[in-house]
Amino acid sequence: MTSRYASYLTVFISLFMSPLAGQSLTGKGDRISGPNFATRSPVLGRQGMVATSHPLATQIGLDVLKQGGTAVDAAIAANAALGVVEPNNGGIGGDLFAIVWSAKDRKLYGLNASGRSPKGLSYETLKGLLGNRAQIPLYGPLSVSVPGTVDGWFELHKRFGKIPVATLLAPSIRYAREGVPVPQVIAYSWQVAARRLADNQADITGFESFRQTFLIDGKAPVEGQLFRNPDLATTYERIAASGRDGFYKGPVAETIDRYARRTGSYLRKDDLANHRSTWVDPVSVNYRGYDVYELPPNGQGIAVLQMLNLLEGFDLKRLGHNSADYLHLLIEAKKVAFEDRARYYADPDFSKIPVDILLSKDYAARRRQLIDPKKAADRIDANDPALRAGDTVYLTVADEQGTIVSLIQSNMLEFGSGMVPDGLGFVLHNRGTSFTMQPGHANQYAPNKRPFNTIIPGFVTKSGEPFLSFGVMGGAMQPQGHLQVLCNIIDFGMNVQEAGDAARFSHSGSSEPIGTLMTDGGRLALESGIANEVRAELERRGHRLIKTDFFGGYQAIQWDAKNRIYWGASEMRKDGQAAGF
Repeated sequence: MTSRYASYLTVFISLFMSPLAGQSLTGKGDRISGPNFATRSPVLGRQGMVATSHPLATQIGLDVLKQGGTAVDAAIAANAALGVVEPNNGGIGGDLFAIVWSAKDRKLYGLNASGRSPKGLSYETLKGLLGNRAQIPLYGPLSVSVPGTVDGWFELHKRFGKIPVATLLAPSIRYAREGVPVPQVIAYSWQVAARRLADNQADITGFESFRQTFLIDGKAPVEGQLFRNPDLATTYERIAASGRDGFYKGPVAETIDRYARRTGSYLRKDDLANHRSTWVDPVSVNYRGYDVYELPPNGQGIAVLQMLNLLEGFDLKRLGHNSADYLHLLIEAKKVAFEDRARYYADPDFSKIPVDILLSKDYAARRRQLIDPKKAADRIDANDPALRAGDTVYLTVADEQGTIVSLIQSNMLEFGSGMVPDGLGFVLHNRGTSFTMQPGHANQYAPNKRPFNTIIPGFVTKSGEPFLSFGVMGGAMQPQGHLQVLCNIIDFGMNVQEAGDAARFSHSGSSEPIGTLMTDGGRLALESGIANEVRAELERRGHRLIKTDFFGGYQAIQWDAKNRIYWGASEMRKDGQAAGF
């Protein structure tokens, strides 16, 4: 594992794990119904449901639904709010992906609203700028790619929206000017991220702009402190008045261009003006009677589908939930799928990606032979003959008409590149750091190319009806989180809240699309709800345990087609809320 990739893992570990994580200071209370590990019962509603990682964003989305807005209207309003109330994880300087179930068309639509690398930065120029660095830095001007979120909003709205975007942005504009109190989890991760960025400010040109925008008297806000962002309010007002061109052209784009030139970024106003989102067809596999959908690359969603195909050959329910046998199989399936992820997942405009082969049952049957039920693999071969030819916010919304949106949006790492264009109130993401400089790799850097992207919305149908809209935030944890939630529901019959609250594993150190290779089996983290005897058995099989890691953040809406009820969930690892009516 390279030191650069080790530092990348350290970021995720340090960002989301409190020194008190896993400790029980006063003991957990007892529930009178349902399993005791669940933090609460699901939220039920008939006319609409919103689940986000912040209660204020949820309430804004719910208000839009009550005003007669569509699920997409509510999702845009909630996502804009998250850029105000949870700016460390999301905002208009980042990317967006969405899956929409259209009740009118009775079909799924996929939107890839991720941005491309600067057109004026060649591979040779970038290599020269990197000097002796093997990879693009995690922070600073060279890590920046075009932000795709705002165009994603308007593409979604053009097809599925009803209420004017200016109306949808109004609550967020008010909160940005008047201020919002910062909740516990966001405050903690904000503080850790601010220290991390300060430690790396040598790479972040113009770091003072970050301090002015996201720190209060030089410090990250604490729980309960009021945070204001009047610059973001002004930027939102420009978008409200001028539509997508209010971001990708005019004063905002010109400010980004000037800032980029001054700070050494190659992002230009022409890159912004020429950006367009892409409508794509979601891809799926059938897992035990359920059709599970993800978006195709440049994202990592098909890793979920590959893992499900691998695991379909095992009777997971018989093994027992979170038993050593069960967890071992899921971890080893992750290792196998992530080898393909490391080699093949990239921008399809630049590389021929064998998605059909990767998702075939025959391919899964061959790759399943690599899983030893009793021993952890140190390394996995990605060179199967069949293929030789060829940090984040999540929200979901459902409306009274039956349209359901699964939407995920991210700055990449918390506060992204650390670069805040003058007076605009948002940070530019650092998704460009996900390219590799390795020649010939599918994910090799090139101008005007979309980098490998980790953010993935999920969706499940059954018998042609929507069943589950869900997501699990957090880098490489996302496919692992999707897998565990789906197994919890499909194999073990958990409800939508229990499936998110159940104890998880997180495996790190697999081969990655940035060019690193797994040679030692990686590292395994287990939440405290997994029994000590299970930990001991996993270690005996060769898994290397670490004590802390990030286990993601989950939101979901399940549709009960028989009773026509929405079931909403928001887990305890975040500050979020599910609410319906």
